[in-house]
Amino acid sequence: MPDTVNRGESLGTQIANLLRQRIVRGVLAPGERITEEALAEEFAVSRGPVRDALTQLSFEKLVRIQRPRGVFVVGLSHDDVDQLYSLRGALEQLALSRAIRVEDDARWRGMADAVHRMADAADAADHAAFVEADLDFHSQIYALADHPRLEGAWRQYLPTFTALLEVTINHDDDLHDSAADHVTLMDVMRSGDADRAADVLTAHLDGARDRMLSELTQQNG
Repeated sequence: MPDTVNRGESLGTQIANLLRQRIVRGVLAPGERITEEALAEEFAVSRGPVRDALTQLSFEKLVRIQRPRGVFVVGLSHDDVDQLYSLRGALEQLALSRAIRVEDDARWRGMADAVHRMADAADAADHAAFVEADLDFHSQIYALADHPRLEGAWRQYLPTFTALLEVTINHDDDLHDSAADHVTLMDVMRSGDADRAADVLTAHLDGARDRMLSELTQQNG
C-alpha cells in the first residue's frame, strides 16, 4: 500500500516523516536522487509541502540539496549514528540532572503514565504504541528539567530519534525487557541517586545506539 498523507495535519511534516523513515530503513539509499516533482505526484500534493519536507531533512543532514542538479539522499553512516546518540546523551544527562531534583509527585505522573502505557503495549505486542510511550517517557525527563531551551533542542531532534526507534524496536518480538528498563530508570531517578541514574541512562542510550549500528550493518551487508 502506498504512503498517503492526512489533510488535517501539516503536509510538509508528514512527508518529512515518511521520507525520514525510508532513509533510516535504507529504502532510499545514500546517493539516490529524488525530485520535488516525483514526490509531489506520489503524495498528491503541491510542491510547496515537498519543498518544506526536503528543507527539514536537509537540516537533519539526511538529504543534500544541490540546485539545479536535484536533491540527493545522504542517509545515515555509523559516524552519524554515533554523533546523534552522543548528542542525545549530553542533552539527556543534563535534563536528568535537573529533573531528579523535582520532588512534587504530581509532576512525575506523566512519566508514570508513559511507563504504564509501555507495559500495556508490551503485553499487546503493539510496537507503534510502545514507540509513542517510549518517546513520551524521555520527553518527560526534559519537561521535568524546567529548561525550555534544552527541551527545544530535544524537540528539534525528536523526529530523527522517532525514526531510529521505529526501526530498532521492530526487531524486538518481546518488548517487556525494554519496558522494564524504563521502570528501572524512573525508579532510580525518583530515588534521587544522581550517579546511579546517570549510569542507567548511559547504558540505556548506549544499547539503543548499538542496536541502530547493528541495523546499519545489516542494511549495508
